[in-house]
Amino acid sequence: MAKILVIDDDQLIRSSLQDALHLQEFTAIAAHNGEVGLQLALTELPDLILCDVNMPGMSGYEVLTALRQNSATALIPVIFLTARTERSDVRKGMDLGADDYLYKPFVLKELLSAIASRLEKKALLERQAAAQLDELRSTISLSLPHELHTPLNVILGMSEILTKEHSHFGRTEIIEIAETINSSAKRLYRLTQNFLLYAKLELTSRDPKRLHAFQESLKLEWSEVCQTFSLIAHKKAMEANRETDLKLHLQECDVQISETYLRKIAEELIDNAFKFSQAGTAVEILAEPQVNTVVISITDYGRGITSEQIASIGAYHQFERKFYEQQGTGLGLAIAKRLVELHHGKFTIASQIAKQTTVRLTLPRSDV
Repeated sequence: MAKILVIDDDQLIRSSLQDALHLQEFTAIAAHNGEVGLQLALTELPDLILCDVNMPGMSGYEVLTALRQNSATALIPVIFLTARTERSDVRKGMDLGADDYLYKPFVLKELLSAIASRLEKKALLERQAAAQLDELRSTISLSLPHELHTPLNVILGMSEILTKEHSHFGRTEIIEIAETINSSAKRLYRLTQNFLLYAKLELTSRDPKRLHAFQESLKLEWSEVCQTFSLIAHKKAMEANRETDLKLHLQECDVQISETYLRKIAEELIDNAFKFSQAGTAVEILAEPQVNTVVISITDYGRGITSEQIASIGAYHQFERKFYEQQGTGLGLAIAKRLVELHHGKFTIASQIAKQTTVRLTLPRSDV
């Protein structure tokens, strides 16, 4: 049963609409002004909103603007109900993201037709989102077993050899086997953590209630860019034995994101920069504060990726794996991109084949 929110300062209209909607087996809730209506929209997350334009205090236009700016309510269909018939008023409503415009007085049949049309469109979008999640589950079921088995087989095989044949090995050989087991275990751990994190992020981005709770928590989180990226960059450069290739240009600045998530973004992107470029070529990391944002870029001078590949960035996708053998599921870019977007940021990639790739992040500052 669909839930519909009616926002109108006219008590007679509110009551009439609620009665009519109840007769059509909708759940109808109502607010007598824009402020109360906006609060109800955030707490109730209705399937559709009927909103008057001219109201004391917060107008319908202001309500719509606030709804579209909040990720939890951005996709809720809004139908304006108004006595204003000027074309400029209609144009303004549509520009702000209204889904339909009905003029008072309207007939019930017209209203119900508009509601049915918008709810059907909403249901179609939800079915498409469900199909995408089904595809995600299917892809996981295909890629996860292989990716898990590879390091797991190494751990099982090496530990079995060590258990049964340890008396035939010297200290150095035992240490080498232990290091191989440890390396494979770390790979397995990172893999499972990435799968779990990406699944969590996808569910959060597609569920309005989860998304609202996630973004409410952002108000309490902030991180220092220079310290985080410097620490991760030096660690990754050392692991790749490429300390001299690392070039840092980091200015002190804080961003509105948790330390855990900022570290994750840095780890995935810097790891890719070293992985997909040759020793002796630079990996450059820049962080520069702007008026309300911080721009972070990671540039490597490796093989690059095409514009088609950039457009198809997604979970469990590795570019040209049959030509470039590598470990992992291709989740790194997808996780970093989703994290940046969930934190109200922008994520872009510019690349030239066989020349360079630059990943650029724009995140909101926490000190403005």
